[in-house]
Amino acid sequence: MSSIMPESIDSVNHKPKSAENDVLESIHAVMHLYRSQQYRSLRDGPHDITHMESKVLDFFGRRPGATQSDLAQHSGRDKAQLARLIKTLRDRGLLAAEADENDRRNLRLTLTADGRSVRRALQMQAKRLGAAAVAGFSAQEIQALLVYLERVKGNLDTQE
Repeated sequence: MSSIMPESIDSVNHKPKSAENDVLESIHAVMHLYRSQQYRSLRDGPHDITHMESKVLDFFGRRPGATQSDLAQHSGRDKAQLARLIKTLRDRGLLAAEADENDRRNLRLTLTADGRSVRRALQMQAKRLGAAAVAGFSAQEIQALLVYLERVKGNLDTQE
């Protein structure tokens, strides 16, 4: 840059940086990279599972016998979208349904043997990505990071 012509600053396309904004942008960037790698492994993996399907399998893996309504309440997702996801997973033999003894209109959902196998593979992939994410961190650094992130979450929780 010439000493005659001062450097111009593009204030339209570049927002001023702030430490507070940098924290949230970094969290977003980390999650974007994580999800991108997770989606790629889901898409290119042997199970051909979407992200939402993996979330549904994980939910029923942690809560066998839960209902679609339980999932809707937990996730905040649209019931029609969840009904389609559950139907797809049942049609693929990954979820089994049994009528509720007290209310036959409700279906209790559990993972099939194939569903449990897919869930285990997805959990192993998530564990590999998690390990890669904190490679080179000491146990104390990981613990400190968790404490800091929990504080950020707590601060945001109080804003609701």
